[in-house]
Order: sequence, then structure tokens, then C-alpha cells
Amino acid sequence: MPIYEFYCHQCNTVYNFFSKTANTTKIPTCPQCKRIKLKRQMSVFANPSKGKEGQESDELRVDPSVLEKTMATLANEAEKMKEDDPRAAARLMRQLSKAGINFGPGMEEAISRLEKGEDPEQIEAEMADVLENEEPFILQASAKPKGKKIRPRVDDTLYDL
Repeated sequence: MPIYEFYCHQCNTVYNFFSKTANTTKIPTCPQCKRIKLKRQMSVFANPSKGKEGQESDELRVDPSVLEKTMATLANEAEKMKEDDPRAAARLMRQLSKAGINFGPGMEEAISRLEKGEDPEQIEAEMADVLENEEPFILQASAKPKGKKIRPRVDDTLYDL
């Protein structure tokens, strides 16, 4: 019995809907706005919080169709990639931004250095502390003003689909 997630751009909220059967076609309207058709979401990453053990922060969500297309592109490029080419590795990482996933400042610096052809092992050795202590992914907030990354609110109610 699956639970589906849907996003409302009007109220910037993710809603959970329970279905007694697998239902990939039904699109509900927003429980709050009442007239807005929701957009199906896919949970991609769960980021553990830096707080208490066992707690998790909000999940990072991206458009499933964009993610699927991006992953196919990544797989295709990975097959052709030379393992000793740091620029190719950086190109693969940049493909993730097409799915709405951006990187933290430390990861951006590491990717920029790879793009310049620097040795990946040297980058990792020099930046290990920075990369370990930052959130690696940032959700790109589409339909919001540039420069602001606003996570959607998650409604904890379980609605019937």
C-alpha cells in the first residue's frame, strides 16, 4: 500500500497521499488551495540532521522525469569516461545540476578544481575537512526568486488518494 508525495507550487507544500493500490495516474488537488492540481514528487535523498541521533531533516526532492533523464545521461557518459580524466568526472557532477541539485560551496570548489584538471586525490586530501562538514547538496528552488533556496513545507497529514 504505497504512499505518494505531491507538491503544490501555490502554497509551497509537499503532501502525502495513501493509496490502497498502486496508482501512478491519479493526481489529487491541493488539500489547502482546493483548486490547484498537485505535481508528483520523488524523494531522492534523506539528509541526516546534525542534531539528535535518529532524527532526519527534510528530504531533498526533484522532478522524477528530470532525474530519470539526467541519470540516463550520467550512465551513458560514465561508460565512455576515462577514469584518469578529472575533467570528465567534473562534467558528470555538473549533470546533477540539470536535475535541480546544486552543490555546497566546498563541493563547488572541488568540482571547479577538477574542471581545471587538478589531481582528484590532492583535492580530496586538501579539502577533506571542508567536504565532511558541509551539506553537499542544495535543492534548487524553482519558481522562487534567484539567490533564495526555500525548502517546501511538509504537511504531516496522510490524505487518501
